[in-house]
Amino acid sequence: MGSFFASRRGLVIGLAIAVVLFFLSAFVVPEEEQAVVLRAGEPVGTVNTTTGDTNAGLYFRVPIIDQVRRVEKRLLDLEMNDEEVLSNDQQRLLVNAYARFRIVDPVRMVERAGSTDGVRAALEPILNSVLRQELGRRTFQAMLTAERGAALANVRANLDRQARQYGAEVIDVQIKRTDLPQGAPLESAFQRMETDREREARTIRAQGSRDARIIRAEADAESARIYAEAFGKDASFYDFYRAMQSYDATFAKENGNGAESSIILSPDNEYLRQFRGRR
Repeated sequence: MGSFFASRRGLVIGLAIAVVLFFLSAFVVPEEEQAVVLRAGEPVGTVNTTTGDTNAGLYFRVPIIDQVRRVEKRLLDLEMNDEEVLSNDQQRLLVNAYARFRIVDPVRMVERAGSTDGVRAALEPILNSVLRQELGRRTFQAMLTAERGAALANVRANLDRQARQYGAEVIDVQIKRTDLPQGAPLESAFQRMETDREREARTIRAQGSRDARIIRAEADAESARIYAEAFGKDASFYDFYRAMQSYDATFAKENGNGAESSIILSPDNEYLRQFRGRR
């Protein structure tokens, strides 16, 4: 009887030890995470990485000896606070930017940065430096045009090159806000922009006036050419046509001052020859 209870107690203890060992060795990796298994501080395996053969699920490790370092698999944000940047036209700009990245090599990340927070701490000054260099090559007005996209593409490429050494890949870099500092610099920039627009408007008006004079001169020349051709083909008709225009202007009911016109001419006056049918 005593041996029965002893064997039963040993079975219970064995099951308890097995359960404890199971919970100590088993670990679950969800879809949004990847894991690095460390043994004595050295990586010996990975789970659910972007380039690995394993997927999310239940896995086992050697209890106590192995450690599991979990790494975020989703996109991560890198925020940059307002930083003062000097543009190519010597404008001091307050730039607020952010980058999005993900961990593509968790082993390297663990070895070089330790955690995703370590990656952020390493990339933040790099983003600041790269952004300063890139914006320093461009003017403030250029950052308000399509050239801004090219500048950010260069920033992303340079930041990604630096991020690879920490096992990260930079997906995107964007500028949330680009402002001029408050006070005299901002007012001076607005005045300079207003002066530039006024100068541009004067240039456009001068070009328009020049083009109008050219078009008017060309039209007068064309008119003179047509009149000359008409006079050369039929001088009598041309003389008659010009006389009719003169009569219309001379015998109008009102002159330019709004008063009626009165003209006294003798019947044989040369000016009235077209009324007499004399050519």
